[in-house]
Amino acid sequence: MTVSPISRADAPRQSLTAGARLAAATVLGTFGVRPFRERVRENRSTLNDTLPIHSKWWRDHAKADGELLYVAIGDSAAQGIGASRPDRSYVGQIADELRESTGQSVRVVNLSVSGATTALAVRDQLPRFRDIRALRPDVVTVSIGANDIADWNPERFDGNIRSIFAELPLHAVVADLPCFHFPQNERKVAEANRMLRAAAREHGLVVAPLHEATRRQGLRGILTQFARDMFHPNDHGYALWAEAFGPALAGVLRSRRRESLSSFERIIERQAA
Repeated sequence: MTVSPISRADAPRQSLTAGARLAAATVLGTFGVRPFRERVRENRSTLNDTLPIHSKWWRDHAKADGELLYVAIGDSAAQGIGASRPDRSYVGQIADELRESTGQSVRVVNLSVSGATTALAVRDQLPRFRDIRALRPDVVTVSIGANDIADWNPERFDGNIRSIFAELPLHAVVADLPCFHFPQNERKVAEANRMLRAAAREHGLVVAPLHEATRRQGLRGILTQFARDMFHPNDHGYALWAEAFGPALAGVLRSRRRESLSSFERIIERQAA
């Protein structure tokens, strides 16, 4: 069926309208207003039902071979909760960009766990990362800490984030926490991001500016880039997350190509001698 020019022009407006209705219903439901309360519970329950589906999808696909190895540490955002399918998470979209930009196949080992805090990442994901680190992953991304905001403990967060960063290779790219938009949460996020950036500097790691990328979206982003629970991103939101990682990852790949070329040239020189 052919879509008329008028329909195309109306699409952004319709998206904003639908987002506004969802946001309003979520606010009313959160404050206990019927029937919005039940709708909020239903929306959250629907996304919760996808948790085991996404987890199994990533486990199954981690077995696939690839010329490049990409390892991700994170929480439900890395799993892609809220996306139309698991590979539309920011991890999946980064993997697609790696395939397109390098012309190589990519194996993705997604260590993330939905609901993970920094403490749980230290407990559950770091041991698994140590096992796979011997394979020398070509790309490593980390986005963790958003779940710490609900039960905010600055000292605990700082210690955990340093423990995670201490295990990462120098070419890993870490994201700061996304914008939460609400002032009360944003004060905690600002404190968390100061600690995160300080730890990244100490360990020589590049930080992807996820907070600034999401903050710039403003009200339009809130209305069009969130899933039904108004917490997790949708496909469009995850595309923005992937873009936030993009420049840093491109720099890492260029640097590693130069290192590989230099190593190859040294081997040739030794053979010629």
